[in-house]
Amino acid sequence: MKASESVKNYQSERRMYTNYAARAIKKVCKEIGPRFAGTEEEKKGIDFMAEELKTCCDEVKTESFTVHPKAFLGWIPLSVVLMTVASVLLFLGQFFAIAPLFYVSVALSVICFFFIITEFLFYKETLDPFLPKKTSHNTYGVRKASGETKRRIIFAGHADSSMEWRFTYYGGPKLLIPVIGGAILGVLYVTVISIVAIVMSFVKPEFIDSTAMDILSYVALGFIVLFLAASFFYDKKRIVEGANDDLTGCFSSIGILKFLQDNNIRFENTEVVALCTGSEEIGLRGAKDFCEKHGKEFSDVETVFVAIDTVHDFDFLAIYNKDMTGTVTNSAEACKLVKEGAKIAGYDVPYASVSLGATDAAAVSKSGTGIKAAAFAAMDPAPARYYHTRLDNHENLDLKTIEAGMDICLETLFLFDEKGLNV
Repeated sequence: MKASESVKNYQSERRMYTNYAARAIKKVCKEIGPRFAGTEEEKKGIDFMAEELKTCCDEVKTESFTVHPKAFLGWIPLSVVLMTVASVLLFLGQFFAIAPLFYVSVALSVICFFFIITEFLFYKETLDPFLPKKTSHNTYGVRKASGETKRRIIFAGHADSSMEWRFTYYGGPKLLIPVIGGAILGVLYVTVISIVAIVMSFVKPEFIDSTAMDILSYVALGFIVLFLAASFFYDKKRIVEGANDDLTGCFSSIGILKFLQDNNIRFENTEVVALCTGSEEIGLRGAKDFCEKHGKEFSDVETVFVAIDTVHDFDFLAIYNKDMTGTVTNSAEACKLVKEGAKIAGYDVPYASVSLGATDAAAVSKSGTGIKAAAFAAMDPAPARYYHTRLDNHENLDLKTIEAGMDICLETLFLFDEKGLNV
């Protein structure tokens, strides 16, 4: 049975839960406000979601875990210092012909690369042990099967919101990409030229005093401007509302369970879970903790995890089969399930890759639990100007897109109940 066949006046019902999601988002934004990871506001948001889950679930749990909120983007100011010093040492090494300074420059550049790769590219907890601890929370609700549980589907959004990204707000991708891309290019440049200087100091020592090396070292100094600009990447004093990213995911997930409860729908063999994670914006920490605590428990039967992350831009509906800046592959089976669910709902939704950042699906796909994960979103990947800025507020919601997302997820749910992953 299709979701659209499950109740009379399905379109009106679907719109009702879309409106529910919008009202809940506005309530959280107005009464609780921004919710940075590990703050009291994030906990209040989680508590509100838990209360909503209690109206439609057989079991609701809220769990705490330790985070280090300053660690995830802490590599940016640290890298600015490292690369500024590395550039100066490269210049001084060339100007005064002091070869050992080239070695220090390379070492600092390598350390910088290490942080970029581990913290940003792979979301490792490299800096966490060195920074203050906070407590974050997840909450989830379970709507059990009426009979034997043979399969399970988890819909998930994240409750926390981000610090504002200055360049995205003031110039969108036209400013964000040149500044960040230029800074990364600068790291590569300083690293390569320092290595060249070391090699040439052995092979052709006179090259260190050449005009060519003079120019190369001055260019390295020039990159300091971009390094210093990158230090203004985020504003730690301005936390955004995160109405779209990702209260749309949280309340779409809860709305699905409310639809089932209010229409007295309980699947015989399919358990349905709504999960609201904390600390997604600081490295998917909530999803990681959920997998650590429940991975074995929730892999007892065929289980699918659908991350719903930012549902705003109708023209950019997408199923993300590539995640974490393209380094993680989500489950082909789970992605196909969502794609087929979208077709039933009347949408031809393409596969896509998360080009910058990650969704909670990536944490599940990397967890080794056997849970099949996919991500669904509707956001201009440029990125959109509201992404991680003050424009992501409760006045900037798109009901048409939220309703389309709700429809796609409901049809995915009913399809999964009928066929499992054999679609």
